[in-house]
Amino acid sequence: MNKLKSLARRPASLVLYLLVRLAALCTVGAFIALVGYILVKGVPYLSPDLFAFEYTSDNASLFPALVNTITITLMALVVAVPLGVFSAIYMVEYAKRGSKLVAVVRQAAETLSGIPSIIYGLFGMLLFVTAFGWGFSLLAGAATLSIMILPLVMRTTEEALKSVPDNYREGSFGLGAGKLRTIFRIVLPAAVPGILSGVILAIGRIVGETAALIYTSGAVAGIPSSPMGSGRTLSVHMYALSSEGLHTDKAYATAVVLLVLVFVINTFSGFIAKKISKGTGAADG
Repeated sequence: MNKLKSLARRPASLVLYLLVRLAALCTVGAFIALVGYILVKGVPYLSPDLFAFEYTSDNASLFPALVNTITITLMALVVAVPLGVFSAIYMVEYAKRGSKLVAVVRQAAETLSGIPSIIYGLFGMLLFVTAFGWGFSLLAGAATLSIMILPLVMRTTEEALKSVPDNYREGSFGLGAGKLRTIFRIVLPAAVPGILSGVILAIGRIVGETAALIYTSGAVAGIPSSPMGSGRTLSVHMYALSSEGLHTDKAYATAVVLLVLVFVINTFSGFIAKKISKGTGAADG
């Protein structure tokens, strides 16, 4: 109440405060409504048949798609995360300030972030599927997704590295540590929470991607024997069930599983970030 009374003396501040609170309530309300709708429509149709090892037209099992989703996510992250992190390290720690190369890379990353996913899918189909001869495969899909999430990982890592105080670097140099040791033992551990935030966003984009994967990894409802085999992810599986119109109820159930998968990944990543942050704080102390 005291805060509102103080803001009432400044009408502009009061209006801004109320707009911010209203925006926060709308965001929370939209989130609750979306999650609630998915749970209400999907939970009643969760059944053991939905997790059968093999897909058939009767059970419409999502288990092969779940395995493919985890596989293609790991494959894309293995490529994109090291490239994105090391690119950000170069731009923040090694490149000269005002470098034209860094400006070009940043502009390219921002441009790539705004390209529609279907364009990536067409590019991946022309390059990986056709030119490289990989065909519709998990490898082609993972390569396409790694290009999609690379700008996101690179930009979030860059901002995380910039947020690390220069005192950390100066203290390390003052104790006789070299540039490389300072980066990997001091700067990177301090920036891990920000880097993991980018990785979580990248995982969310991978798990929810459909258009790019239809053109690259295909839509075969099964677990391929190798990365060169075709397979659908959960999002593609959900799209296929919805478009066919025969198993709409199981499409909602798939959405529930997809929601739970993203929640588990985000929770696990946050747990790791806290552990690393505590370890870094203990080491600093």
